[in-house]
Amino acid sequence: MTTGVERTEAPASSLPAAESAPAWKRFLPIVIGVAITLAAFVALEHMVSELSLADVRQALSAVSTRDLVLAVLLTVLSFAAVSLYDVVAVDTIAPGRVTRPMAAAVGAAGYAVSNALGFPLLTGGALRYHVYKSGGIELADIGRIVGTSWFALWFALALMVGAALLVDPGDVPVLRDLGLFAEIALGAGLVAAVVGFVIWLSYGDRRASIGKLSLPLPSGNGALIQIAAGIVDLAAAAGVLYVLMPEGSVGSFVLFAVIFAVAVVVGVASSAPGGLGAFEATIVVSLGLENRADVVAALLIYRLIYTVLPLVLTVVALLAVEAVRRRDAIKGPTREFVRVFEPMVPPTVAVLAFAGGIVLLASGSTPGVYERLTILHAYLPLPFIEITHLAATVVGVALLVVARGLAKRLWRAWVVSIGLLIAGAAFSILKGLDWEEAILLLILAVLLLGFRHAFYRRSGINPFAITWGWLAAVCATLIATVWLGLLAYRNVDYANTLWFDFATHGNAPRFLRASLVAFAVLAAVGLDVAIHRRTERVQKRSEVPPEVAPIVAASPHTAAALALLGDKRFLFSPDKRGFVMYARSGGSLIALGEPVAPPDIMADLAWAFRDKADREAERPVFYQVRPESLPLFLDMGLVALKLGEVARVDLTKFNTDGPKKQDLRTAVRRAEREGLEFSIISREEVAASMDELRAVSDAWLAIKSGSEKGFSLGYFDPAYLRHFDMAVLKKEGQIVAFANLWRGADKYELSIDLMRFLPNVSRIIMDALFTRLMLHAKAEGYQWFDLGAAPLSGLVDRRGASRWNRFGSFLYRRGGSFYHFDGLKAFKQKFGPVWTPHYLVCPGGFDTAKVLVDVTTLISGRPKLP
Repeated sequence: MTTGVERTEAPASSLPAAESAPAWKRFLPIVIGVAITLAAFVALEHMVSELSLADVRQALSAVSTRDLVLAVLLTVLSFAAVSLYDVVAVDTIAPGRVTRPMAAAVGAAGYAVSNALGFPLLTGGALRYHVYKSGGIELADIGRIVGTSWFALWFALALMVGAALLVDPGDVPVLRDLGLFAEIALGAGLVAAVVGFVIWLSYGDRRASIGKLSLPLPSGNGALIQIAAGIVDLAAAAGVLYVLMPEGSVGSFVLFAVIFAVAVVVGVASSAPGGLGAFEATIVVSLGLENRADVVAALLIYRLIYTVLPLVLTVVALLAVEAVRRRDAIKGPTREFVRVFEPMVPPTVAVLAFAGGIVLLASGSTPGVYERLTILHAYLPLPFIEITHLAATVVGVALLVVARGLAKRLWRAWVVSIGLLIAGAAFSILKGLDWEEAILLLILAVLLLGFRHAFYRRSGINPFAITWGWLAAVCATLIATVWLGLLAYRNVDYANTLWFDFATHGNAPRFLRASLVAFAVLAAVGLDVAIHRRTERVQKRSEVPPEVAPIVAASPHTAAALALLGDKRFLFSPDKRGFVMYARSGGSLIALGEPVAPPDIMADLAWAFRDKADREAERPVFYQVRPESLPLFLDMGLVALKLGEVARVDLTKFNTDGPKKQDLRTAVRRAEREGLEFSIISREEVAASMDELRAVSDAWLAIKSGSEKGFSLGYFDPAYLRHFDMAVLKKEGQIVAFANLWRGADKYELSIDLMRFLPNVSRIIMDALFTRLMLHAKAEGYQWFDLGAAPLSGLVDRRGASRWNRFGSFLYRRGGSFYHFDGLKAFKQKFGPVWTPHYLVCPGGFDTAKVLVDVTTLISGRPKLP
């Protein structure tokens, strides 16, 4: 059971938001990334100021077949090394949970996608989550796997820099001004540090602690394998570009590899997908190879071989997986690899849509074919050609924007993307008979159609999952296409009249107008995101203000203890005698219950919260309101939806006498026969038993699929649990069940929050603990014992009832397949409680539906526990 075991208030697994990071901390990396990208393309413009597209095309044709083959082979070697990151990480963090071939496939294929699109946490991290969770690996361990892989990359980079300083001091970029002795000393220090660290790992199990996060480190052998893999990865990736660079343009390979690694880091810091522009600018600047068409050609081919080719192979693999997935019987290793690759569909399709947008924008930034434009003009009027050119640009920007929705598996983004690709194909023909682009866009649309099953989410809050970070990536891409246009029209003298020059072969004016429209569309999307902002619902635990604890202690209602969780924000009264605890979700401010305050200021606090929501253009919501408070909220013009009923036991009348309490008496006697001992651990002593309590909690979560809950419930967090006494059952001196106690002021009410137990200890463990606890509370003089809510209980199903009541009543009767409504109420009924309704109070009309989505979204969040 869920409620009755804990105070679950709604059928959802949840853990919602707390304080978000300051705005400047969220936006600073985005601003820096866009600035890096802008600076990179300004630098590139200066570095290729004497080149033309014709020069680059000639240089591309001059690249030898031998170099191309060697670059492909080195790409294979690099990706093979990348696959070892995950193999060693999984063996270290979760041995035996996932097979090595699966881990290798995840590492290599995930990197192919994230290398093309960027955003490794969204693409590679999400892929690992979907694959590894199916192998029974917890979210925290998945984070450790990713962290261990990053460890290998950075230590490999340190070893390469150290080796370069020792082998060729005086020529390492950035560090060449330190002096010969300092460079040799630094190189020796880096190499010694890495070697010493590996030796240290060889002596026993080692762990790294970052705050409260504990990260198991690989063994000495595992670290050697990962560092070796990192060196091979970086060296092979650098080798791809090295063999493509013109002969005599670079010095020793060791120094080039260091420059390459630095360029990768700069590219990651930029907002551009795959570090586009920033990576190239770093390479050119560091090597001093300005105005060389053969260098630009090498960089372009590198992108095609190391970025596009692995992505194409991944798409082919996904198509094969789709074909296999639709077969009736899939067995053995084939089933496993289908499960590996299926989660890659959304990010890969997102890359395809993003690529379609780039194709359209690049086409709009480069000259059309003279003969084709002449033929087109014979059949279509010039204004039509101009309009379709602008329309293709708008479609290109739209594809870049909605691609993130594909990565998040949103159905609406999938539908819109297919429509945009088809429209883009049509506009490509109508603006310049660009049939190659049209065919490519139609192929992408067909690929999207083939992956229909992967897009099932229908978010009403953020239909395309647009964020400021994604818009920054789109902006960086637009900067790249504008730079391409400036390169293409370098020989055109700029004049203000160009903006108004309309001619069949007026490519440069068409490019200027298209660029302006592209940035105008992006600005409009950014304005929409700013106005209709989507707040984060999953945030880190924050410190509870010191004023909260005394107010909670003075409240007779035990639910006030949820303020101590650290996952909520607070609106205090001017005299700090009361507060409203709340969280943001979608377009709503959601308060938990009534204000926690003395009666004389409760109404003012509630109105202050409503006014705050009004000022911030948010919907005011009060979740879990008692019936006696309804008049206050109805006066605000809000409506009330009944959520269910709360079970409260009158302790002044509670006993275990009579035939109706036979089950309770039997549970207590059987517990005594089975050696289950009841006791209360004071909150001062709870810390000493925390490890034992955690073991019980982890075992309980394992049988409940590991889903913690929050906002209207507590979750296992030592800082939170130290606030409360703990009721425990022990067997042979070991804790086998526990419940933390919420105590209301003046002994008005006592209740529990978490109630967790070891499986397979006793069938009557819950009945025994609740019965003993109620008898104990009665002996202490408490008036009421709160058993928590029965969701959707007590809703009316009559012809004149509201739609909400009738729907909730239907769900209560028919929803037993996913939530045990009847069993939950039956469990609580055996204690003879008084059933009291509780409500959700919110704006009416269409806003009610939006509030229900916001509340569900908030309650369905995932925890970020320390």
